[in-house]
Amino acid sequence: MANKYNGLINIYKEPGFTSNDVVAKLRGILKQKKIGHTGTLDPDAVGVLVVCLGTGTKLVEMLTDHDKEYIAVCKLGVTTDTQDMSGTVIDNREVNVTGEQLREAVQAFVGDYDQIPPMYSAIKQNGKKLYELAREGIEVERKPRKVHISAITILDDEHLGDEHVFTMEVKCSKGTYIRTLCHDIGLSLGCGAAMAQLARTRVGAFGIDTAIPLSKVEELRDNGTLMDVIESPEYIFRDLDAIHVKTSARGLLENGNSFRKDNLVDENPDGVNDTEYDDEMFKEGNEFRVYGEDGTFFGIYRYSAKKKTFDVDKFFFEK
Repeated sequence: MANKYNGLINIYKEPGFTSNDVVAKLRGILKQKKIGHTGTLDPDAVGVLVVCLGTGTKLVEMLTDHDKEYIAVCKLGVTTDTQDMSGTVIDNREVNVTGEQLREAVQAFVGDYDQIPPMYSAIKQNGKKLYELAREGIEVERKPRKVHISAITILDDEHLGDEHVFTMEVKCSKGTYIRTLCHDIGLSLGCGAAMAQLARTRVGAFGIDTAIPLSKVEELRDNGTLMDVIESPEYIFRDLDAIHVKTSARGLLENGNSFRKDNLVDENPDGVNDTEYDDEMFKEGNEFRVYGEDGTFFGIYRYSAKKKTFDVDKFFFEK
């Protein structure tokens, strides 16, 4: 049975929900099973959770790889077992940190950084999630993972002196734990730190300004305008060249078969010099958005110069 909704929806995750809670609730709201999210947010965290619907679930892995942006509030002088303020306090220290020292400390984390994942995380070790071990009081050695921080900006340090808190914006690669970054900044300053609040403000092309809460999804479903906020799967491939296939070869497309250049609609009917353009456009391994002559999106195809065929890479068409 074809899915009713296919594509990507930018959900504003509210506090108290896990990312999987959001998926479960959406399955109920949309009455379809094929739904997946693109990167866990802690229950206390809020912000952008890109959810893939129907054929869009083929993009989960790809979207998980996208860079992300966060705004975090960090409290100095306290260390917890979870690296955020929801955990058990294991150490309190005096804080004597100036704004200048803070900026110097955070800038040291910009670039590649070997981060040791927290025990309270969903990473698996020997088939068991780390947080399950942590709840049993077991701590295991974790291998550091290379993450990349492209920028850290201190947005507010007005209460650094009295409340020992500051707010920062972080732009980073996938797999970065912001609470671990807070913890590590605290270590480098010698006073310890824990994350107090977290909002994810961007995942790839999806920003917090267009994220919608679950209650709004229900409202849009009921008034028939939900499709207006669902981006079609080709949205994240908009930087790829688009090619259209003649109606006479539509059978090949519908079955996910390869097709040749002579199956394409002539892209330049005005007699533009095609030959040079073709050489540049149709190179080994180049990827294209493929449409039928009527504009139906079929998927992403890769060109094989050797076989002179376009072969399916990601197929999104549903009969």
